Amino acid sequence: MPAFRLIDAKLPDFGIPATRPELDRSVYLARFAALGRARRAAGLDALVVYADREHSANLSYITGFDPRFEEALLLITPDTTPTLLAGPENLGRAANAAIEVEARLYPPFGLLGQDRTKTPALAEVLRNAGIAANQRVGVLGWKYFGPDEASKPESWLETPSYIVDTLRQIVGTDGRVVNANALLMHSVTGLRAVNEIVQLAQFEFGAVACSEAVKALIANVRPGMSEFDAVQQMRLGVLPHSCHTMFSSGDKLVGLNSPSGKKLKKGDPMTSAVGYWGGLSSRMGWLVEDESELPSNVRDYVDRLAGPYFTCVAEWYETIGIGVTGGELDALARRHLDTPFFKLVLNPGHLIHLDEWMNTQVYPGSKEPFLSGQAVQCDIIPAAGPPYYGANIEDGIALLDERGRAELKVDFPEVWGRIEARRAFMGDVLGIRLKPEVLPLSNLAGAMPPYWLSPNRIVSKA
Repeated sequence: MPAFRLIDAKLPDFGIPATRPELDRSVYLARFAALGRARRAAGLDALVVYADREHSANLSYITGFDPRFEEALLLITPDTTPTLLAGPENLGRAANAAIEVEARLYPPFGLLGQDRTKTPALAEVLRNAGIAANQRVGVLGWKYFGPDEASKPESWLETPSYIVDTLRQIVGTDGRVVNANALLMHSVTGLRAVNEIVQLAQFEFGAVACSEAVKALIANVRPGMSEFDAVQQMRLGVLPHSCHTMFSSGDKLVGLNSPSGKKLKKGDPMTSAVGYWGGLSSRMGWLVEDESELPSNVRDYVDRLAGPYFTCVAEWYETIGIGVTGGELDALARRHLDTPFFKLVLNPGHLIHLDEWMNTQVYPGSKEPFLSGQAVQCDIIPAAGPPYYGANIEDGIALLDERGRAELKVDFPEVWGRIEARRAFMGDVLGIRLKPEVLPLSNLAGAMPPYWLSPNRIVSKA
């Protein structure tokens, strides 16, 4: 007997927050102080934090400032006010950072063609900020490496070479310039791995926004629309995106593609995803009312692919919790989907933050536990390929212990109310029983409609 079934159930209106919770200066000051302690514990004399439009999460986490169009560099040395280098369009925004900084113009961070005639020597700028000979300098950008990739992974730096080369020139042969991204980005010990209550409340705002966009798409997509027209149904806006908006359909379906002018036909497979800071929602389905309108060779889509996939996701939701290891989730997903047909790809779950994928403790054999305060993405992707293509129920949750839940309930009662309603829907309608610490942030809340012209027909546990 299958462990799943199709039911008719309208997704409840969980509500949309009218305002976005904001982080006050005290949050950033506490983060900066914690980073200082982590720097000293790592034996580093200074930190250099690089950011650009695509890779701004670390800098934004520390300062509340993220560069637009341009690059930026935060220089942290002991007993000095941090220097924040910015291009001409970002200088004013940098000066308004949430922590005290000395914002300085560095013209090469500006766009091509802007005036750079008064550019100071980079070595002079770095020395003035406190970088000196013989120091051990940690560089943070957006990625670190391990022993499977490099014999000396701490020496591998993903930031621009002109910055790294100049740093190495200054510190000399008796100094070191090392990759320090793990201070913020390690999946257990990194400072960004565990979030403040207000940060989780803010992430819920982003998760609601992206899930409502995907909900609107599924409710309004129709044959004859172009992919562009379909994405217009999302009414996008609101927040900076954590990744590009995705939509793909038909025999050219590829999950990461952006929409095109291709016309949608009844019987097309479709996939879409929207990501804002703190959340991403993705779904895959077919532009049909029921299985009779599917291509003849995939009319068992729910029985063969979508239903077993949902069963895996349901067990993932029921298993995750504080203290559960990444290895347990990895083994669970592989038990269900690691077959030649499903072709499981990527790690089945990861931490989500200002960046769509911060890091993950989910990998084979992982002993790394999930912690209270973490925001986690359920991201299990089977890549079955044509003619079945795949399935997706991707959304985020937060994990909070009893004390954290009590604080969230008091400080953000509307957020708590929406979370309780989502938990009830997942349990009472979908049959997914969550542990008390598992807090769904998305207004799609585990709902999986395989037939997008019947959006109220969803998969549940049997």
